[in-house]
Amino acid sequence: MNFLANYIKGIFIGAGAIIPGISSGVLCVVFGIYEKLLNSVLNFFKDWKNNIKFLTPFILGGLTGIIIFSNIILFLFERYPEITSFTFIGLILGCIPSIFKISNSKEKFKLRYILFFIISFVIAILLIILENKLSSNIGIYYGDNYSFEFLLLSGFLMSIGVVVPGVSSTIIVMLLGVYETYLYAVSIVNFRILLPMGIGLLIGGFLCMKLIQFLLNKYHSQTYYSILGFVIGSIFILVPNIGFNTTGILSILFCLIGIIVSSSFSEK
Repeated sequence: MNFLANYIKGIFIGAGAIIPGISSGVLCVVFGIYEKLLNSVLNFFKDWKNNIKFLTPFILGGLTGIIIFSNIILFLFERYPEITSFTFIGLILGCIPSIFKISNSKEKFKLRYILFFIISFVIAILLIILENKLSSNIGIYYGDNYSFEFLLLSGFLMSIGVVVPGVSSTIIVMLLGVYETYLYAVSIVNFRILLPMGIGLLIGGFLCMKLIQFLLNKYHSQTYYSILGFVIGSIFILVPNIGFNTTGILSILFCLIGIIVSSSFSEK
């Protein structure tokens, strides 16, 4: 049962690496597995049997989400944007109390921690504004004439958005001008594009995880308040305009369902 639940979480985390505005790191925080994933990857050989057992469903689910199920979620965003967006908002809102609790789990709350929250929240909002501007200027380009070195660098920088909660990896590949090429390469499994980006992603991901682990060990509360700012800031890219109609009512209903489901996961 745990394998299936973690596999489903992995699907959403994988889809978060493709859908604009959704951060894989935020989804890991929402599901309450962020620190455990970091420790399992970075300390893999210390207890490799249990780490393989823990990581396998997330890896399989992540690959499934990237290759197949992300298309379903993208379809839902295109056909039912309000309902889908508010479902994700509910999932994020439901996890906020548990993140706040974790933030104060190792030491008492100090007023200066609010500064870390505010700074990360402002950065998240600025990234949303930047991503919206980049998205509106995107054209359709499916070329693959990028050099191996450039794609390696793209994957390396993309890892920041995969590992750091609240930073969308799509904004990074948009800035580099390879977002459409990356999407198309995933849809047709083009290893000419995916291999160098994957290598860069693994190298960058490992280094980012090391940094995050260091910050969590040395500055646990400050790091989590920063994560909380990114998490709440990421909500705003999902908020669509809704009216008082059937779609609006369903959106609010699914938002409430998302809050309940997320809260239940967080408590467990």
